[in-house]
Amino acid sequence: MSNPIQKAEYAQNKLHKRLRHYVGDAIADYKMIEDGDKVMVCLSGGKDSFTLLDILLSLQKSAPVQFELIAVNLDQKQPGFPEHVLPEYLASLGVAYHIIEKDTYSVVKRVIPEGKTTCGLCSRLRRGTLYGYAEANGVTKIALGHHRDDILETFFLNIFYGGKLKAMPPKLLSDDKKNIIIRPLAYCREKDIQRFAETQNYPIIPCNLCGSQENLQRQAMKEMLSNWDKQYPGRLETIFTSLQNVAPSQLADRQLFDFVGLQQDKTFVPLDEHNDAGLDVLLL
Repeated sequence: MSNPIQKAEYAQNKLHKRLRHYVGDAIADYKMIEDGDKVMVCLSGGKDSFTLLDILLSLQKSAPVQFELIAVNLDQKQPGFPEHVLPEYLASLGVAYHIIEKDTYSVVKRVIPEGKTTCGLCSRLRRGTLYGYAEANGVTKIALGHHRDDILETFFLNIFYGGKLKAMPPKLLSDDKKNIIIRPLAYCREKDIQRFAETQNYPIIPCNLCGSQENLQRQAMKEMLSNWDKQYPGRLETIFTSLQNVAPSQLADRQLFDFVGLQQDKTFVPLDEHNDAGLDVLLL
């Protein structure tokens, strides 16, 4: 395969198959999508949500269950936001879509002091608006574009700064019990998504229109994980696997495991001088 174009197409197809495989596995492992679901794909205009929509559209054609997709974007009225980009792109795909127009930008700017990060409040307002749309329009699953690296960054952010052992679950029931959030990219690596997005030439809309800088703590986690990935290949995969293999009795959360109520087995096993089986039982 000496033709550069053929090589590029081969690499692109291979990457697409890998992402599709990971998304399919995540959906199956956590039963993210079921027959008859109406899945709302939250499209921000970034590489992750574009890739998520692309892969779900691909899976929809061959999935063993029937499900509906609708792409939804929240236009937060940030100055300079290119309002035409997403409608034109989604129309070209032929996918159902809806643009919600709500001026959360003004709210964030009014509430958050100048120079402070706006990402936290912006996310909460955005989430509330999207949840409300989902409830009003018969959406059964809300698909977000968080990938494996996002989950790991959140995990370490909570450990280092929050004093909690938690991350982003691949599937979540909202606090009000009215919405189920799914993260089909949970098994996908950011670097694969980045490469795939570049090959697809998505019309990326940068998340810097509001002038807010990315949270410095999250950026530190991103750099830490990136360094680990370079120095110790396979480490991030092992850490993510550990999130799926939790042993509550080997931690220290009294709400998660009943340490106070532990009782030893006082069953007496007599020792036979000619048979050390009894000793083996006691030593276990």
